[in-house]
Amino acid sequence: MTGIEKTVTNRSGAGVLVLCAILFGLCACTEDASYTAGVWYRRSDFDGVARTDAAGFTIGNKGYICGGYNGKTTRLADTWEYDIDNDWWTQRADMPGTVRNAATGFPVGNKGYITTGYNPDQKYLADTWEYDPETNTWRQMDDFKGGARYYALGFGIDNYGYVGTGYNDNYLKDFYRFDPTAAAGSQWTIVNGFGGQKRQGGTAFVIDGKAYVCGGQNNNSDVSDFWRFDPSAATPWTQLRDIANTSDDDYDDDYTSIVRSYGVSFVIDGKAYLTLGSTAGGSYYSNYWIYDPETDLWEGDDLTAFEGSTRIHAVCFSTGIRGIIATGGSGSSSYFDDTWELKPYEYEEE
Repeated sequence: MTGIEKTVTNRSGAGVLVLCAILFGLCACTEDASYTAGVWYRRSDFDGVARTDAAGFTIGNKGYICGGYNGKTTRLADTWEYDIDNDWWTQRADMPGTVRNAATGFPVGNKGYITTGYNPDQKYLADTWEYDPETNTWRQMDDFKGGARYYALGFGIDNYGYVGTGYNDNYLKDFYRFDPTAAAGSQWTIVNGFGGQKRQGGTAFVIDGKAYVCGGQNNNSDVSDFWRFDPSAATPWTQLRDIANTSDDDYDDDYTSIVRSYGVSFVIDGKAYLTLGSTAGGSYYSNYWIYDPETDLWEGDDLTAFEGSTRIHAVCFSTGIRGIIATGGSGSSSYFDDTWELKPYEYEEE
């Protein structure tokens, strides 16, 4: 693997001169070489048992993985903390309640939340749990008001969490807001106005206080609609251009390779990165795409594909300046415990 740092600076001409020298030497020595943007670095392996379908959330510069499935008819309840700055894993207190996979995690402030999910004995779940990393304790909160389900998506904005979509023998499209400071019995309230398709296995990312919802599948078909949620707006939900080849221009010719289920997304410097996952037909993706909210366009040309094994149901941690991917599964017998980080401003020789 060859990484070349992309240097951009306006403070002096030194950075520009260094970059020019690097590029001149690169061209002189490797005239026939070609490069792709982004380098994937393998980080410290996840210390827990390999698994798929875990839930996760990010608080500051630490990521958390909870539960999941290890392929031996065993659902899990263990919780692990990943120190992103120092690249190490620490086991934390197990989540109480029913062991599960396919749950949804999200942060609010300095606490994390796990809700919904699946257990074969109780089937779909609706209970909600709060994790406090300062005290390493769990506390039960109100059950998710939308009812038991799995493969919902969730995100946190300011002082609230949001959970919606999923599956409970019916594909779902409802959304609810979670207020952890509200009195018991009133922590969940419905959020109306989402006009998108029903789905399970979608993804969401947050940029500048707005959430973006995409992907997933509905009745075994890929979902291509794309929505922005702004909780401060009079009309919170806005439909963006579909992720499909619908124009006469060439910018969206390859957009069909963006839509996917059970992928992961993270944000770096105000842009979203979407990778992994599969089509509704079961084809796995290793490519990644970059979404720019300023232009409402996706970019996928000449980007380095994920360098680990292709997978679905991974967990990702997003700090706003770093994106980390861990665990996940492939098929019915391959489960992973590796951890990867994308450095989008470095380049790799093909």
